[in-house]
Amino acid sequence: MSTLISAQNLSKTYGAKRALDSVNFTIERGKPVALVGPNGAGKTTLFSILCGYIKSYEGKVEILNHVPGHPALINRVSALPQDAQLDPRFNIVTQLAFYAKLQGFSRKESIQEATRVLELVSLSDVAKHASEDLSHGMRKRVTIAQALIGSPEIVLLDEANAGLDPIHARQIRELVSDLSEQATFILSSHDLSELERLCSQVLHLNNGVLQQHNTLATNKPKKHHFTLMLSEEHEQAISQLQSLIGVDEVYKSQSKEYVIAYNTDTSEREKLDLQILKMCHKQGWHYRQLVNGHTLENQIFAKE
Repeated sequence: MSTLISAQNLSKTYGAKRALDSVNFTIERGKPVALVGPNGAGKTTLFSILCGYIKSYEGKVEILNHVPGHPALINRVSALPQDAQLDPRFNIVTQLAFYAKLQGFSRKESIQEATRVLELVSLSDVAKHASEDLSHGMRKRVTIAQALIGSPEIVLLDEANAGLDPIHARQIRELVSDLSEQATFILSSHDLSELERLCSQVLHLNNGVLQQHNTLATNKPKKHHFTLMLSEEHEQAISQLQSLIGVDEVYKSQSKEYVIAYNTDTSEREKLDLQILKMCHKQGWHYRQLVNGHTLENQIFAKE
């Protein structure tokens, strides 16, 4: 893998407010990366620095071996802000062609590029439509198409699924997944379940401090985990799950949700998921989900 973005001791201050405080991370080329944290954590400031909107900061940041905002990054890095809007006065292909011209395409090339990115998001049939004729989910896909103009290597999406119903949110998720072979996406969102389905890395910011930088796909903890989500509370669930062979610890991560920790060297670990399901059946517990590992939410707010 090759390094796309690196940050060393990155800090940004607004008056007495430390928006970013000595942040260090490296992002490699590959699957989408999640940027998470509460409101005011520093996510927007970090996005703005990476996009080159904020020039004044402490520390060092490099994107594809250049400082953010360098002319060499045109068509290599793109961003979609949460509140991106389409102009109702022009049809979709005209708007996208205009943005392509701003990025250096000729008039003919801009039409071809607009047509190409609409095909990528499966919206070729609305090229001549006005934005007001499209659903909210379709407009969001058009703005993602705009972010794909020029075949960028890095695409930053801020709350791409904000305000979408489950069907449109799934369409956006599938779109990002399909396009991840062509670009590395960095996704900022409060919806951890959406990020969990897509991302292989997570950057967790809180009060400007990088709390965690995990590579989810390759992280190898000393213990393995199952996360069991039940439909109802059961007073004896912890003690009964604890009695299963190979289980080291069971704790409740939140209401109706239990994390089951077990050693990686136990000979029974391959059977443990079946034992958990058998116990649910025996005890009459109705389970909603059994996850092999931590949920992303629990990785961020994990007990250990």
